[in-house]
Amino acid sequence: MGKEAATTTKKRAAHVVLLASPGTGHLLPVAELARRIVAHGGGAEYTATLVTYTNFSSAFLYSTLASLPPSVSTAVLPQVPLGDLPADARVETRIFTVVKRALPQLRDLLRSLLESPSGVAAFVADLLSPWALQVAVELGVPRYLFCTTNLMALSCMLHVPELDRTTTCEFRDLPEPVHLPGCVPLRGADLLDPIQNRSDPAYRLMVELGENQRLAQGFIVNTFDAMEHETLVAFKELSDKGVYPPAYAVGPFVRPCSGSGGEADKHGCVRWLDEQPDASVLYVCLGSGGTLSNKQTTELAAGLEASGQRFLMVVRFPSDKDCSASYFGTAEHGDDPLRYLPEGFVERTRGVGFCVPLWAPQVEILNHRSVGGFLSHCGWNSTLEAVTAGVPTLAWPLYAEQRMNDVMLSERAGLALRPSKGSIRDDGIVPREEVAAVARELIAGHKGAAAREKARELQKTAAKAWAPDGPSRRAFKAVVAKWKEHELPLACSAEAAER
Repeated sequence: MGKEAATTTKKRAAHVVLLASPGTGHLLPVAELARRIVAHGGGAEYTATLVTYTNFSSAFLYSTLASLPPSVSTAVLPQVPLGDLPADARVETRIFTVVKRALPQLRDLLRSLLESPSGVAAFVADLLSPWALQVAVELGVPRYLFCTTNLMALSCMLHVPELDRTTTCEFRDLPEPVHLPGCVPLRGADLLDPIQNRSDPAYRLMVELGENQRLAQGFIVNTFDAMEHETLVAFKELSDKGVYPPAYAVGPFVRPCSGSGGEADKHGCVRWLDEQPDASVLYVCLGSGGTLSNKQTTELAAGLEASGQRFLMVVRFPSDKDCSASYFGTAEHGDDPLRYLPEGFVERTRGVGFCVPLWAPQVEILNHRSVGGFLSHCGWNSTLEAVTAGVPTLAWPLYAEQRMNDVMLSERAGLALRPSKGSIRDDGIVPREEVAAVARELIAGHKGAAAREKARELQKTAAKAWAPDGPSRRAFKAVVAKWKEHELPLACSAEAAER
């Protein structure tokens, strides 16, 4: 009996279930987290299941899932109805509604995995899916939240219920800045975009989001110590007092550079960059979801032309209704987005500029020697890609937590320039004259040179974060080790399988 027991109590691989909320900006880092989990310890100690949603799925989603290693299985939750939502519902409202309505299907999936030989050592929900933690509580599964953005944004989300209780005005009208522990002071207007209108359904859902995030037993955050040192120190003090669960800074998660050939350069933009001088090109891209109005598209293009600087611009279809209109793709358009640029613009700027429709290999571009700046929406994935490439930013935030990221990059890190607030028109348009001025300053001015130096300094610390004894690798090992503690002996799993 003793010898038999010794063989049956051998530990099996710990199985971790991860849930990615809809959108490229969430799927990519969650997929990267899954890759790193199963690679930990040489690849034999952990397996994973990555769960996604059918709603808003795309060819990109399926290609991402297909690229995962064999030890990461996938599951797609069935589509849920959204026909009752108004046509102008915010993107956050749509995402949160999908998450909440798919909870029964998620519960069934987790139950089936718990009863399988693999079991479930831990459940990791994406930042925008904290309602799913309720299911983990019901089933007794260890539960964590993966923050695909920075710790400052997570701190703000956790603070939203308190702000809701203690204020009555719109946040843009707050007389004093909001002071989150360890964070740069934030004007009310710079707080999370979906809480800027109390009468919108997204506002109440954001309050729920902050409440449900506290169900996590730990926060896994795609940031690193040098990027948010003060915030991490302040958050740890609160965690030690039991205010919040602990936070583990495990970033930066950035897709590796794949080189300049093949599919990555199907538009020839990397070959074009090869012909430009060092640090001379402004890369212009507003993320996978960012969308400009027709007027702003015209002013941006005219400003780039007037600046006299080299530029490489990713062009998407404009929208006068929604600055996140590209978030779930642009399949409804059948024409060429370059047609929406000013007449003759592409021809007049040929040689100095290069325009790419819809998509470009961003990591390869940012790491190219000729790129000297990045006009960015300040989405967190793009921010980390710029930081790890040592490229300064021209901040152009549009939605979500991007204004907060702008403040962090501009006022604390010194990594970004921004259009002058006094130059912005009453309708929110940044005029061509200001675009030209700030583009010239970033690429050829003293402020741009200082930001470039800051970016290169932070690039070095980002590279050290995942070194063998780097702070992010240590934090990752600490949280993943906890999941091994929740394994069951093989004898128990065999009994579960027989049942």
